[in-house]
Amino acid sequence: MKQKIQRFGGAMIIPVLLLAFNGVMIGLSEAFQNTDIVGSLATEGTFWSNIWSVIEQGAWAVFNNIELLFVIGLPISLAKKASGRAVMEAFVIYMTWNTFINAILQTWNFGVDVSDPDAIGLKAIGGVVTLDTSIIGSLLISGVAIWLHNRYYDTALPEWIGIFSGSSFVVILGFILVIPLAFLTAWGWPPIQEAISQLQSWLVGIGTPGIGIYNFFERILIPTGLHHFIYQPINLGPVVVPEGTTVYWFEHLSEFAKSTDSLRSLFPEGGFGLSAHKVFAPIGIGSAFIATSKPENRKKTIGLVVPTALTAIFSGITEPFEFTFLFLAPQLFAVHAALAALLSMTLYTLGVSAIVGSGLLQNITQFFLPMWGNHKDAVLIYIVVGLAFSLLYFLIFRWAIMRFNIKTPGREDSGEVKMYRKKDYKEKKAANSTVTEATSKVRESNNPNAQKASHFLEGLGDSENIADVTNCATRLRVSVVDETKVLDDDFFKAGGAHGVVRNGKALQVIVGLDVPKVREFFEEIVEDENKNYEGEE
Repeated sequence: MKQKIQRFGGAMIIPVLLLAFNGVMIGLSEAFQNTDIVGSLATEGTFWSNIWSVIEQGAWAVFNNIELLFVIGLPISLAKKASGRAVMEAFVIYMTWNTFINAILQTWNFGVDVSDPDAIGLKAIGGVVTLDTSIIGSLLISGVAIWLHNRYYDTALPEWIGIFSGSSFVVILGFILVIPLAFLTAWGWPPIQEAISQLQSWLVGIGTPGIGIYNFFERILIPTGLHHFIYQPINLGPVVVPEGTTVYWFEHLSEFAKSTDSLRSLFPEGGFGLSAHKVFAPIGIGSAFIATSKPENRKKTIGLVVPTALTAIFSGITEPFEFTFLFLAPQLFAVHAALAALLSMTLYTLGVSAIVGSGLLQNITQFFLPMWGNHKDAVLIYIVVGLAFSLLYFLIFRWAIMRFNIKTPGREDSGEVKMYRKKDYKEKKAANSTVTEATSKVRESNNPNAQKASHFLEGLGDSENIADVTNCATRLRVSVVDETKVLDDDFFKAGGAHGVVRNGKALQVIVGLDVPKVREFFEEIVEDENKNYEGEE
């Protein structure tokens, strides 16, 4: 069950990754339409203002259709076969569900008037005015569609009704199933919306301690892969504000930028978006690793730490960096989670309340530039406090590493880890002629991601040992047939991995931001070689 939950959480990251660029463009558009930043050039009606207004509207496309993105994104990772068809099926079933809800609310009195699409609790999705179930509804219906697809897509129907097999059969079953689900939603969702509204008030009322608790658990759950279920309902769902904190921030960015009131008074819910540790923690932790490494390993440590730290600082994707030390010093990861919570609490106490921390690039475009005119104090507090915590991270990590002799990167007692080459792999395969015949041509590719896929596959016991594979933002999630065939972590690190999470037959190879491409090559190799094995048999 835990593995299934982790896989579902990993699949949720696919649509989230699309938000980064669009968020940057919204931030730039708002900044370049602000006369306090660019002067009279941004006066309403000028060509400059008009062109950035058009760009901003285009950037909103992803955020305005976030529910559809989740419906479409989940089947890509969770469908066990024909994922492209599963995407189509999920979309049709989801829109059918929404259309049923619209018709039900117009036909019977459930206390909801769908004639006003702008009314609280309603939203137009794909042109259909329906109850605003946010990503909760899209995840639920997409999950139903994926289950139907995986179970019934290959169902053989009698020849005389064979036209209804495959995707048609899945959609037919979905059509029937969402009718009672639509009635249940029309009856049960409005009370849930009221409960969520009360939850929003309660969370905001908690104040600083609640923000600290949220940030602590969002970090400490990283190794389990369950952190997606902590931050996504808040960032993109209705837990704190109806639209999610991220969308709400962008919708009111211009309003906040023009106001002289404190950000905390303007957007108290923004405290749940204070993930400043993603920018400042890698600075202190990375410096501590380098400073405590053995002199003879200093260059090697810099080569390992600096690229992953810069990835975290600029992109906000911290998992590759965090996993670099998680398996060597898990006690330091707990310290990191506590310091991350303390940093967010400190910023919030000092009046900073904004969606920040998703990487330096997004901070500049979505916070620094738009807020510089009337909220210089908040920007400066964010930078100064963040750098102070970088120093605190450095001092605490350096002390702990030296005091307890923790074997962080560069302090290992073992010798150099061998960097396996393609030649080594070929020599090993040459010893077994059967395997050589079954080798996929992808193994011969010079593409770095293809080489990683081939290397990781070997470490996982080769193609015949793979039961299932998917990925999240940075991890290749694999289920194996026999976990005893999986090699040690050093082998995976030699191929470019940052570590391996092991839970019986379920493994997670920490790859980094290239993981989608690595997975594609990985699956291609497995498919090619399993076909070859079947042919030999």
